[in-house]
Amino acid sequence: MIEAPHFSAAGAKKKAVALPAALFDGTVNEHVLHRAVVTYLANQRQGTHQTKTRHFVTGGNQKPWRQKGTGRARQGSTRAPHWRHGGVAFGPHPRDYRLAIPKKVRQLARKSALNARARAGALVVVDPLAFAKPKTKQLAELLGKLGVADQKVLVLTGAAEAAHNVYLSGRNLPGVHVMRFPDVTAYEILWADVVVIELSALAAEGQEEEARDA
Repeated sequence: MIEAPHFSAAGAKKKAVALPAALFDGTVNEHVLHRAVVTYLANQRQGTHQTKTRHFVTGGNQKPWRQKGTGRARQGSTRAPHWRHGGVAFGPHPRDYRLAIPKKVRQLARKSALNARARAGALVVVDPLAFAKPKTKQLAELLGKLGVADQKVLVLTGAAEAAHNVYLSGRNLPGVHVMRFPDVTAYEILWADVVVIELSALAAEGQEEEARDA
């Protein structure tokens, strides 16, 4: 059984909480993690890079000098790749970098990332953050009481309406990323130095994992 520090929504320390066994079994599959991270980064690429080949470079539509009799090597165009201001040979062109990954592999990668953070003691559980309205100062004070204000922090919330206020409160804090627990990926978990999870979101995700395993 893996435990994590537990804090109230105001930052008061409470008794450590046991993490759901369905999500936290202590296993970290590094191969799956690597594949998930490579896939995520590849899918972020726009693939809009473009270089001009000799076909697209302006000019060079006649021979720079006659074919024979000059003593120099024959040249057909001043826009050939070996000429200054010529086209680019074998340069990048628009393409799709997207990679596919099986759903179960993606789920296993996320589970491994959570286990890696839990084993490193970089996972914190807090009571549900019921923000009546967006308030950056309130979230910053909470992270300060948790002792993670100067680190990269990932805050995982549940699906409640208040989660949107938490997102708005943290979006302009440097090094803080707020998102719903069901939407998180392995890359985002590994990006963070510390993962802060709402207790209700953790319990709901643990029940869903149990249902998937059943």
